[in-house]
Order: sequence, then structure tokens, then C-alpha cells
Amino acid sequence: QKMKTCLSLLLLLLGLCQAQPLDMDIITDILISNNDSNEILLEGDLSQAQPLVGEESVDDSFHQTTCIRFVPRQNQYDHISVQSGGGCYSSLGRTGGRQVLSLRRSGCMNYGIMQHELNHALGFNHEQTRSDRDQYVRINWRNINRRSAYNFKKKNTNNLNTPYDYTSIMHYGRRAFSINGRDSITPIPNSRVRIGQRKGMTKNDILRINRLYCVVKPPTVCLQTSN
Repeated sequence: QKMKTCLSLLLLLLGLCQAQPLDMDIITDILISNNDSNEILLEGDLSQAQPLVGEESVDDSFHQTTCIRFVPRQNQYDHISVQSGGGCYSSLGRTGGRQVLSLRRSGCMNYGIMQHELNHALGFNHEQTRSDRDQYVRINWRNINRRSAYNFKKKNTNNLNTPYDYTSIMHYGRRAFSINGRDSITPIPNSRVRIGQRKGMTKNDILRINRLYCVVKPPTVCLQTSN
């Protein structure tokens, strides 16, 4: 599958990431940041329209481990426009034309969040919506507001012959969308397994990108950035 989509990372992405506690998971940060967003968002950070961290930039983290290449947009029609919008969110996969990926300066400038949203743009769902998730997690519907229950809907996903990954950069934390402070997601059979993290892509996250995109010719993804 050939992909000539263009992404151009704003110097927004090259700014220093915000230092926050490592025990918070990605989705908690995203939900907090998106709390006052005017966008209609699915699963907390999927829009309906269809930096340096230490010495390593976010795009370099993809370049060094996958065949994906983010390049500045010139005149390509299909591209990802990275903006400081009303929260942390992205469309799912290639939608055609200009598609917005929002990384608000206040709340989204975290290395893991940037990787998370870029993975959505590359077409990857949240881990706990995998077609085989019921073998690995239990969704505690009674702890989830009915209006938020759609965020946990299981999808018919192509798992690319990779194992379920509790530590994926795409996994919700155990209390995502909880209305009472109790677990909305419980790992099974071992309920003490840690789920959700903010440090960066796991080996399985990287493997999925390479299996999806790197069979034939390495794709270029064009980024356009704006203030």
C-alpha cells in the first residue's frame, strides 16, 4: 500500500515537552486537555472529520524505528496539518486533503501524546477496542457514564498478527471515563497488570507500523504546521 500523504511538523512539535508525572497515562492527559474542547470527539481524541525530548525529536522517533518519513509539505494535496487547536486529537487514518492534527500548546506538548496522535493519523485505533480485547480486558460498564460508553465499543480491527499490548502507547488507562473513580477497564486474568503509559511507542506499536506500511516502498507522510 502506497501512501504519499504529507505531514509537516510545526516547530510546535519541536518545542520542549511539558514535564508531568510519569504515573499518569496518555488518555488521562488527553481527556483533561480536551475537556473544554468545542470539537465533537470520538473516544476522547478522534475527530469526526474524516520536538525535542532530550535530544530526540518526535519525528526522529518514527524515522529511527519505522519506515515512515515525515517531510515538510510543499504543494501536496493530501497532508496532515499540525495545529495548536482545542485539545489533543486527530482523524483516524488518511482522510484526503487537509486533515487537522491538534496539539494544544497547553496540555498536549508531551512526547507520548504526540506519538499517540500521530499513530491515530497513521490509522491505528485505541488498543482496548481491538477485536480480541475481551480475552485480555474486562470493560466495567457500570463504572462508565452511559453517554461515554461508545468510547469502549469493540471494533473489527486488523491486528497485524501482533499480540495484545497492555503497555501500548494507544491503550487507555484503567480509569478512563470512570464516573466513580473505579476501574473502567480491568486487565484479565491478572487484574494487577499495569495498562496505559506515556513514555513512548512499544515494540509492538513499532512492529504494527512496519507491518502495515513497510512491505513495499517506504511511504512519506507530509506535515504542515501552523501557529
